[in-house]
Amino acid sequence: MQEKTEILVVGAGPGGLACATHLARNGARVVLAERRTTLGDKVCAGGITWGGLIRLVPADLIERAFPEQHIFTRRQHVTLREKNPIVATVNRQRLGQWMADEARSAGVTLLTNARVHSLSDERALIEMGQGRHTVVHFEHLVGADGSNSLIRRFVGLQSTLMGTGLNCMLPRQAERMEWHLETNRFKYGYGWIFPHAQTTSIGAYIGGSALPAVLLKQRLLSWADNQGFSIDPGAIRAGRVNFDYQGMRFGRIWLVGDAAGLASAVTGEGIYPALVSGRAVANMILDSGYAATEMTGLLHKHRRHRRLVQIAGTHARLCSLLMEALVLLFRWKLLDFRVLEMAE
Repeated sequence: MQEKTEILVVGAGPGGLACATHLARNGARVVLAERRTTLGDKVCAGGITWGGLIRLVPADLIERAFPEQHIFTRRQHVTLREKNPIVATVNRQRLGQWMADEARSAGVTLLTNARVHSLSDERALIEMGQGRHTVVHFEHLVGADGSNSLIRRFVGLQSTLMGTGLNCMLPRQAERMEWHLETNRFKYGYGWIFPHAQTTSIGAYIGGSALPAVLLKQRLLSWADNQGFSIDPGAIRAGRVNFDYQGMRFGRIWLVGDAAGLASAVTGEGIYPALVSGRAVANMILDSGYAATEMTGLLHKHRRHRRLVQIAGTHARLCSLLMEALVLLFRWKLLDFRVLEMAE
């Protein structure tokens, strides 16, 4: 089979779907190829922020919303309170399905179980399962295919700045949203407790290679047990988080979200950067003179988060002091929680 399109988007995560939908709504012919059959499934706590996405998604997608955040270090417990929800949780599959419906309604040709087998500058050979293949000819190619992006490798970029996230969804409810900055366990990473509607996400994240995934998993299990959560080690899922940003445009090839390395080095937050970069790339394809000013603040925060991780990773004692100082500034209201967010 042969197909010709203006834009081929690879990856139906939030960035790819946002990019494809915006392009199609503005008259472009778009094919979106997703290697999975189920959309939205990812190792993710499912947290979205008031400054980022809470106000932008339908209310029925919000599972729990929290105007309070509980932050723990080895020496402190601080409760942050605001009028509006600081962080809410969403189900990634439901979010992905809603965005996919929006994309189809806009006219996007969405292919699932569609794995890119080989690439050139103008076409992609896509394996559709059961021995079926299709060749898609394109004018622009958008890589939205995550931290292990094929499109990123195709343009010659390596990813050396990577984080590790571990997540487990437990069939029980918790009442508080908690962040645990325990440097003796997670160094400059953190453990989390994110309540959803009928489940609770328990996990840990660290930016960089200071803790191998195996050791991070051991410490997650030990910490969770201390918090009263019994986790089956086999239920823990692992994912890589790419914060090695080196650009978005490479001729007629574009990168968005984790494929571009736009996740937060500090928290691993990736949904908001994916949506912002997806729409920015769509606008740059539609208008060669588009300035993409929405990326300015995002990239500023991205550099700040990456620098913070680099500083915290230089010395164990310095890391502990930084964590304690950060939470102390929260306590004294000299620093806003939004410094940890990617949104402005």
